Amino acid sequence: MDILYRDEQLLVINKPAGLSVLPEGWEPDAPYIVKQLEEDVGKIWVVHRLDKYTSGVLVFALTAEAHRALNIQFEKHETEKVYRAITVGAPPWKERTTKFPLRVNVGHKHRTMVDNRKGVPSETRFRVLNWNQASSDDLSFDEDVKGMALVEARPMTGRTHQIRVHAYALGYPLLGDTLYSSPESVIISRPALHAYSLTITHPVSEERVTFTAPYPEDFRSALSRLKL
Repeated sequence: MDILYRDEQLLVINKPAGLSVLPEGWEPDAPYIVKQLEEDVGKIWVVHRLDKYTSGVLVFALTAEAHRALNIQFEKHETEKVYRAITVGAPPWKERTTKFPLRVNVGHKHRTMVDNRKGVPSETRFRVLNWNQASSDDLSFDEDVKGMALVEARPMTGRTHQIRVHAYALGYPLLGDTLYSSPESVIISRPALHAYSLTITHPVSEERVTFTAPYPEDFRSALSRLKL
């Protein structure tokens, strides 16, 4: 496990894609991150989660006191979360804030969906970092595409699949995100989403600290192939 930071209060890792944080009900015997970490470092407390196929910064508490302090920060939206993603289609705008209300766990695929009547308030701020025109040869399907972009996403709320659904609702689903209408891709075999950085207040020193996770190999390879 790639440990980014550790002290007596915190453990910060660069989560690999493909591992769940906690056991999944439909696959209880599959490996998961908490079990693997506790075998090495002892008791840890889960503060927040990332989707199974999302990589990047993940913070755990090593004491009950740190757990309580960090939980309050997340509940009050006092943390700063920055993600990087690759979209199918190159947005014509540089920045866009979305506030589509979201309803989670819909249907047998447990999707999140925009629901103006029953959804809860949700907000994501997108910023395009780089555009590129990609040919259909870069994909596993023949449909022509307008291009792709590397975008920064800052979720101001914490709904399940929030960034993925908001990107899809804007018309620019994440590369490889077949759950939200992106075609399968030979470039990356999962939704192209990486939790790039997380800023919190340290529960003891009370200093603002930022943890940054390098891109994993599949994300770096996709950026290189797409010249992003």
